[in-house]
Amino acid sequence: MTRPPLNRRLAEFGTTIFAEMSALAARTGSINLGQGFPDTDGPEEIREAAVRALREGRGNQYPPGPGVPELRTAVGDHQRERYGLVYDPDTEVLVTAGATEAIAAALLALVEPGDEVVALEPYYDSYAACVAMAGGTRVPVTLRPHEGTYVLDLDELRAAVTDRTRLILLNTPHNPTGTVLTRAELTAIAELAVERDLLVVTDEVYEHLVFDGAEHVPIASLPGMRERTVTIGSAGKTFSFTGWKVGWITASPELTAAVRSAKQFLTYVSSGPFQYAVAEALRLPAAYFDGLRADLSAKRDLLCEGLAQAGFEVYRPAGTYFVTTDIRPLGATDGFAFCRSLPERAGVVAIPNAVFYDHRDQGAPFVRFAFCKRTEVLEEAVTRLKRLA
Repeated sequence: MTRPPLNRRLAEFGTTIFAEMSALAARTGSINLGQGFPDTDGPEEIREAAVRALREGRGNQYPPGPGVPELRTAVGDHQRERYGLVYDPDTEVLVTAGATEAIAAALLALVEPGDEVVALEPYYDSYAACVAMAGGTRVPVTLRPHEGTYVLDLDELRAAVTDRTRLILLNTPHNPTGTVLTRAELTAIAELAVERDLLVVTDEVYEHLVFDGAEHVPIASLPGMRERTVTIGSAGKTFSFTGWKVGWITASPELTAAVRSAKQFLTYVSSGPFQYAVAEALRLPAAYFDGLRADLSAKRDLLCEGLAQAGFEVYRPAGTYFVTTDIRPLGATDGFAFCRSLPERAGVVAIPNAVFYDHRDQGAPFVRFAFCKRTEVLEEAVTRLKRLA
């Protein structure tokens, strides 16, 4: 073969770091605090709802292309009851194969070759690949560590927007840093989007995982934003059924139709029986969501305290279920080397943050740990990590 088999747009993307580190965890018998999936299932009544749908033959064949009506209605009700956002389930809600497909379909549909996409760096690795597949150009605006958290420089964001900018790709609560953008920050971003006539694609899959009184504000709820925003949600993180791969978008009819035009040629449809179960999950009482936050907040505190005792500098997250650490107090500077040696040194797996940066040197000394695990697993991980001190 005279030509390389891989499309040049994807040449920089190989096997994901998550696959590599999860394989390393399995091979070494280490505790996997790298990939962000819970080690317990979500609510029993929701699992039983999926079983009931299977037995009743609902969703065992192709579901409707936009998603089953029950789930689209539940998503619309969720947005209205929590945020005052009203979406028509028939024309403004689209069910996807998880948030990952929603991101891909949105960017493939809305970005022309040569368009610039401004994204908050560090960013989830699929963002870069999806921008590349759409033929767009990534323009990172870097969240920087400051006084125990990560902050956005709004002036830097404004300076990143040019005449070639098509859209801003947001993520709040933010993976991997755990930052939750404030209402004031989102208002400034909204004003910029309106001023420059930009679209916004916003990944809000961690919307229910905010701590210490932090507020999740959907940017679509701000003035001038509903008609220019594609909001992405997901059941996996909120209900601890990540393998079901049920996500969705909410947007204006025009944007929803555009995203559907791409989505229908990716998976077409997926997760039929699980869609009915997620529709029920979205109607769980407030006590469920409050309990989820309280449980994860306690686990965050447990892991953060243990990491600090092990010698890491810890950036305490306000949302998500990840905590970023600086390894330089431990005498290390290369996150890749550190994470690849950590299983042998401590029997724990983490993820190097450098994979989330365009310029990897900016993320080189930072490492991400997940705390969406059973308490006893986190306690054992903390015990092991203290060997580093």
